[in-house]
Amino acid sequence: MPELFQVLTVEEAAARFLPRIAPIPETEVVPVPEALGRVTAEDLASPMDLPAFPRSNMDGFSVRAEDTFGATEGLPAYVKIVGEVPMGQAPAVRLNPGEGAKAHTGGMLADGADAVVIVEHTQAVDATTIEVVRPVAPGENVIQVGEDVRKGQVLLAAGQRLRPQDLGGLTAVGITAVRVRRRPRVTIVSSGDEVVPPDREPGPGQIRDINTYTIGALVREAGGIPVPLGIAPDREEALRALAERAVAEGDLAVFSAGSSVSVRDITAKVISALGRPGVLVHGISIKPGKPTILALVDEKPVVGLPGNPVSAMVIAGLFVLPAIAALLGLRDPPHRTEVTAILGKNVNSIPGREDYVPVRITRRDGVLTAEPVFGKSNLIYTLVRADGLVKVPADASGIPAGERVTVRLF
Repeated sequence: MPELFQVLTVEEAAARFLPRIAPIPETEVVPVPEALGRVTAEDLASPMDLPAFPRSNMDGFSVRAEDTFGATEGLPAYVKIVGEVPMGQAPAVRLNPGEGAKAHTGGMLADGADAVVIVEHTQAVDATTIEVVRPVAPGENVIQVGEDVRKGQVLLAAGQRLRPQDLGGLTAVGITAVRVRRRPRVTIVSSGDEVVPPDREPGPGQIRDINTYTIGALVREAGGIPVPLGIAPDREEALRALAERAVAEGDLAVFSAGSSVSVRDITAKVISALGRPGVLVHGISIKPGKPTILALVDEKPVVGLPGNPVSAMVIAGLFVLPAIAALLGLRDPPHRTEVTAILGKNVNSIPGREDYVPVRITRRDGVLTAEPVFGKSNLIYTLVRADGLVKVPADASGIPAGERVTVRLF
């Protein structure tokens, strides 16, 4: 088992861990209204052309384009209006030379029409005749058959997370159910003699469990199902019992270990003994989060988070969320929204490690400013007061105030 603090960079740790996580093979079919945020398990092809008929893109008159050629305000083209195509109905009128029909946005064109003149480019002469003061080309102001999607075209590839617009696109072509990846079950184990459930009054030296709930919320947000298994005391046999359950019942097991070196060693020892290949990484050159554990147990990913809440959330963002994405077979890794801001205060760092600094975003004279929220990694309200994180690169000794920085928003 690797010794603690034979540290790797974040990139090295991710390269050892994430590529070895295989997508969950199980899939399920869900109705489209329930598919928001789910990940497609197969390519989805269109069963039809969309639109299935030529549609007017504007309110106006469907015409034969050649009847408008050369039209100007001084020498307009005259078109006789011989009918209307109501919305939601097939045309009941066919155009002869010099004829047109009233058209509505989204409606069908009259038979024989190949363009639409918008209302603004016409003037009424009498009840049945209009002047066209600008010519139209064939196809102008018309959405053609299949212009949006062609029959057989791949609408959404496998491994895409479904967004609201994706659901609308599926229903537009008559797809009402979709095959998606099963949500990964993420078991969560907290440990520490000092940790008690949040509904219990802490005794002397005790604290309420934070990490089960922050990590559980991150898991749910990422598309997983959090499965809290409780709090293990700082005894190897007790942690082993919960660890065995965590690996057996979850697709990904997350342990929130205590802060002492002895407890971290127990956690690494227990995880390594659960199955092969065991611990892959034990220590990352990052602050906060140096004592991170990354492992595989019988091909199931396992993450050992530091016990401090700030450290736990930072590391969860770097490794737990990408692990969930890998289990879901996402084509592209998830990206947190980022904004550029001016750093409000100096941030110091030690070269050789990545630092993640919580910041609060403020707006001054229309300019975004990132104000560092300084605090120790065991203070959860350091994160509550923050809007995101700024990364200090490993080759930097800090970032001076006034520098432009990228903020990864929570």
